[in-house]
Amino acid sequence: MKDIHDYSLKQHNTFGIEARCDRFLEYSTADEAKAVADILRQSAQPFLIIGGGSNLLLTQDFKGIVVRSAIKGITPQKDTLRCGSGEVWDDVVDYSVKHGYYGMENLSWIPGDVGASAVQNIGAYGVEVKDFIETIEAIEIVSGALQLIDAAACRYAYRQSRFKGEWKNQYLITHVTYRTQRDFQPKLDYGNIRSELERRNMTHPTASQLREVIIGIRQEKLPDPAVMGNAGSFFMNPIVERSQYEALASQYENMPHYTIDANHEKIPAGWMIDQCGWKGRTVGHAGVHDRQALVLVNRGNATGQEIVDLCRMIQRDVKEKFGITIKPEVNII
Repeated sequence: MKDIHDYSLKQHNTFGIEARCDRFLEYSTADEAKAVADILRQSAQPFLIIGGGSNLLLTQDFKGIVVRSAIKGITPQKDTLRCGSGEVWDDVVDYSVKHGYYGMENLSWIPGDVGASAVQNIGAYGVEVKDFIETIEAIEIVSGALQLIDAAACRYAYRQSRFKGEWKNQYLITHVTYRTQRDFQPKLDYGNIRSELERRNMTHPTASQLREVIIGIRQEKLPDPAVMGNAGSFFMNPIVERSQYEALASQYENMPHYTIDANHEKIPAGWMIDQCGWKGRTVGHAGVHDRQALVLVNRGNATGQEIVDLCRMIQRDVKEKFGITIKPEVNII
């Protein structure tokens, strides 16, 4: 178990914000997770559980304990993959495609760890990880006991789960088991997947080819955090009543949307931000990416507060123009 006092978190957040914590604990086994749970129970300090830091914005030093999983391993079974919570998510997708465990191709190149995938319900291109999670193994902090949690108990919704709500700071996730498909049934009708396939002359892509296309699309739109600090999509796409969407669509002829059900539509936040003139703009050391308005970036030595200030200005303009409140997807600390 790694146990370090006065620790820099710069390498643990993809925005590249310099911040420190009083103590950093990292567990590599379920037994070490139990030991960490013991420490957390006995300490009066607040604690923060993180993954790869791709959904984290630090606005100040954390006066407490930061906890992270380093549990590795991918164990294939008949049609499931049991993965350590510290595995890099995209490595799991890569493994699944190469070994014939299909369905998660559209989730390629999403940053973060396995444990965070189960907390955040990551999603992209019409697919959400909740569609694959079968069970979650976690140490209950209050008791130190290992719990096996069924996916249905997590109440997954768009970018939501009980781990982000009532279960926040109650569990240390050790493993996640994903149920996949052994026959490849690609999902191609979201975003510009089909047009990119056509451009590459791929009418019937293999799983590897679809993964390659998804990675290409994401790399084209999203900056590399190693070059320009960011957390990917900063805002969630708002889901609105159909009546509100129809009123806006009568004003904005080309407004993109995705039907959720008979009464709700999802409107891309990035499109609204772009319509407000924010794409490519910079305020101080923070800015909006010039190819994807949904992404806020660290132009160099930005503070977390500068990112937050930019977020609030964008929220204000979108609210004034469209009457919609867009909410951050990232965890602001």
